[in-house]
Amino acid sequence: MQTLLRTPLYDRHVALGARMVPFAGWEMPVQYEGVIPEHCAVREDCGVFDVSHMGEFEVEGPRATELLQSLLSNDLEKIGPGEAQYTLLTNEQGGIVDDLIAYRVEGGRYLLVVNASNRDADFEWVKDRERRGSDVRDVSDRYALLAVQGPRSLERLGLGDAPAFTFEMGDIDGIEVMINRTGYTGEKGVELMVMAEDAVALWDAVVERGAKPCGLGARDTLRLEVCYPLHGNDIGPDTDAISAGLGWVCALDKEFTGVEELRRIKAEGPQQRLVAFVMQERAIPRQGMPIEGGGEVTSGTHSPMLDRGIGMGYVRADSAAPGTELAIDVRGKSRRARVVKRPIYKREE
Repeated sequence: MQTLLRTPLYDRHVALGARMVPFAGWEMPVQYEGVIPEHCAVREDCGVFDVSHMGEFEVEGPRATELLQSLLSNDLEKIGPGEAQYTLLTNEQGGIVDDLIAYRVEGGRYLLVVNASNRDADFEWVKDRERRGSDVRDVSDRYALLAVQGPRSLERLGLGDAPAFTFEMGDIDGIEVMINRTGYTGEKGVELMVMAEDAVALWDAVVERGAKPCGLGARDTLRLEVCYPLHGNDIGPDTDAISAGLGWVCALDKEFTGVEELRRIKAEGPQQRLVAFVMQERAIPRQGMPIEGGGEVTSGTHSPMLDRGIGMGYVRADSAAPGTELAIDVRGKSRRARVVKRPIYKREE
């Protein structure tokens, strides 16, 4: 029986009464007070998530850029030191090995933050393709990562505005942190990287400042409302970026693994597309439910903000236009849904 890993904040979660569940080999909090109040805290004020299970790789050397340009779909030449980029690690078929964020620390030094469930496979994939003049290291165990998200997150942390997908070193109540202007909720916020030994002090400081502890349950409902894909559900090694609507992070004019296949799919048009939908009847879609006409739900939940079922799934390309009616088999009963433009939920300004 596999022993579950624990983040440096495990004892804090237990003390707060969190319901702990296995996730990607880790024992993680799925909720504290409840998914809906935690979800609403992030949409209306500020929440904090322990995402220390994520993987971190350092890649550096005179040929580090060359190595990553050959493996990642996006164009690293478009960002400079202090900037970050959402990108894909792709296979020879154009499938998505993982989606990740690349941080350009210096000219020839990068930090990659990858999904927890793919940490080992991603590291092996990149390490096996290492070339002379590049060095790839898994440094995940050195760091903890806290996501502080919500419209009041910067105010509560005492931080000013900064462009999305930038980062800088700073401190929160005297604790040195890497302040990353990224997140997985669709709200204003930061992801704070800290040395593992400082994780508890940072968590306590952030909670003391008024951030509500949030678990994986709210993280999932939040990301689905804004249509951020989840690797293993909506995207994976057998799904290509064009069909998944992620062509915008593929620099098809450069050479990287699987680019020829992605160029072909774009030129010919994908046979299926990942769409967002909202249920028109009272029903909650779930992963794996069939969509009539040959499709399938990849993610589904009840939206706390819309108070109705929402989801994403693959459908035939001719059924992907916003406004298209879908029929989803919800536990043996056909339920109506409608394709909508992404994101499903958008804050009213």
